[in-house]
Amino acid sequence: MNRIENYKEYFTKEYLMGPNALRLLDEILLDNPQAVSGGRVLDLGCGAALSSILLAKETAADNVFALDLWVSPTDNRKRILANGLEEKIIPIHGDALALPFAEEYFDAIVSVDTYHYFGCEEGIFGEKILPFLKKGGYALLVVPGLKEETTGERKALMEEWAGEEAYMFRTCKWWEEHLAKGCEAQIEICSYESAQFDLVWEEWTSSGHEYGIRDAEFLEKGLKEILNFVMLVIKKKN
Repeated sequence: MNRIENYKEYFTKEYLMGPNALRLLDEILLDNPQAVSGGRVLDLGCGAALSSILLAKETAADNVFALDLWVSPTDNRKRILANGLEEKIIPIHGDALALPFAEEYFDAIVSVDTYHYFGCEEGIFGEKILPFLKKGGYALLVVPGLKEETTGERKALMEEWAGEEAYMFRTCKWWEEHLAKGCEAQIEICSYESAQFDLVWEEWTSSGHEYGIRDAEFLEKGLKEILNFVMLVIKKKN
């Protein structure tokens, strides 16, 4: 059985906050097994800490720091305890733009379906995130994106659906160039599209969540031909 099926109890409207982020995380981890090979891992914008639980159970991470600004670490600790992972996962309240750690503290940094909320300004990655990654370490980022830049009717559809957040949706090329600005000499970066677009959306839109129902309507209007999920793999050079 595919290991992600062990987490199906969380594929519900009570836990999902959008297209199934656990599947996207599992995909990028399976694609890049070298990225989390032990040590300390920062789960940046962990939400309900489900991604932290998967990282703790399915990778060689020694410790996972589950950091989120909006979800209480006390609530997350309850889920961590229920999974028997109190010794591996440390729940923390914190701001991604003011990380409370020593520089080069983490062997890996992971952020799934959250980075676009705080990282669209130029220089954020190089100034606010990269310093906390050890040399030779990896950052794995997954963000919702675009197959190509939109114009005309497609741009109007995006703006009708996403409103003021439409600017967060960008292409693979845009994200690569954006993250590298100001730190080009320090990193190697590549990007690709997730292979699971239909499935992760289907699990969200069929969950019964009111936002999922609305999203299903827009997908049928043509949104599914515009969107993708951008997988970003960044290595900090030695």
